[in-house]
Amino acid sequence: MIACIFPGQGSQYIGMGKEFYDHFSYVTDLFIKSEKITGIPVRKLCFEGPMEELTQTENLQVCLTVINLGCFAVFVNEVLKGDKSKISFVAGHSLGEYSALFAAEVLSLEEVLLAVKLRGKVMQEAGGKTPSGMYAIIGLEKNEVENLINQVEGLVVVANFNSPKQLVISGELKAIEEVAQKVKALGGKAVKLKVSAGFHSPFMKEAEEKLAPFLENLSWEDPKIPVVSNVSGKIETEAERLKTLMKSQMTSSVRWTDCVQCMYQNGGRTFVELGPKKVLCNLITQTLENQPFHCFNLENLETLSNLEKTLQINLVR
Repeated sequence: MIACIFPGQGSQYIGMGKEFYDHFSYVTDLFIKSEKITGIPVRKLCFEGPMEELTQTENLQVCLTVINLGCFAVFVNEVLKGDKSKISFVAGHSLGEYSALFAAEVLSLEEVLLAVKLRGKVMQEAGGKTPSGMYAIIGLEKNEVENLINQVEGLVVVANFNSPKQLVISGELKAIEEVAQKVKALGGKAVKLKVSAGFHSPFMKEAEEKLAPFLENLSWEDPKIPVVSNVSGKIETEAERLKTLMKSQMTSSVRWTDCVQCMYQNGGRTFVELGPKKVLCNLITQTLENQPFHCFNLENLETLSNLEKTLQINLVR
């Protein structure tokens, strides 16, 4: 069973998507259409940069979504030969969840792109009020990190459960820096993330409230492919339920480990990461460890060639 997975912020680089844009007319069309919908110069930002402009949250959320959707189009057309029935699940990490909603035909292209544009804008605005940020914590168990959080004053939450070996904390700058020091004292690793604010925490409440009315008014459809939600970590099959979950996504933890285990327990053995780099494949490897599975990323012609060779063999079996 195939699961399509979509990365979020942090996987971007200058030049992403260029080969598919040059090679496939339907990807070219997607970029042009996306620029008309959003007013953002997606091609210039993705192919030329500069990185400072690309990484402005409003720009980045649109650009990464376009790249993810371009990779998905290539996967469906070139690898699956148009047969989406071979996809058993879709899931996305944080921002990537909007790509999953498009892939499952829950929301239209225009709805997804305008939603992520607004999401980026309100997240950027919310970040300016109180100094907040995020740290990746590597090498400590979940309960150890939660114990350390309880030892500090100030707001800190686990924002991302990325794998059993990697969590991300989010919260007040002073408090998360204190937790980071305690992590290092226990022999763990703490890496400060280059983000404008403490995402997936109560600091995003105002942003969430600004985005909610927009999400409410979109035309939500029941998914054609089951969506595994970041917020619940479970398979979701109803439009109304997905709308409710997405409204609370910005202040909720990303339960990526639960998402991966859910897909695996329900028969997912082949994961295809559609978007730049292979961040999610690495997290899946940490989560599933020695269990039998395959994870491929698809982002350029080389990865397409590798995927076609390997996956066609598996699909024939």
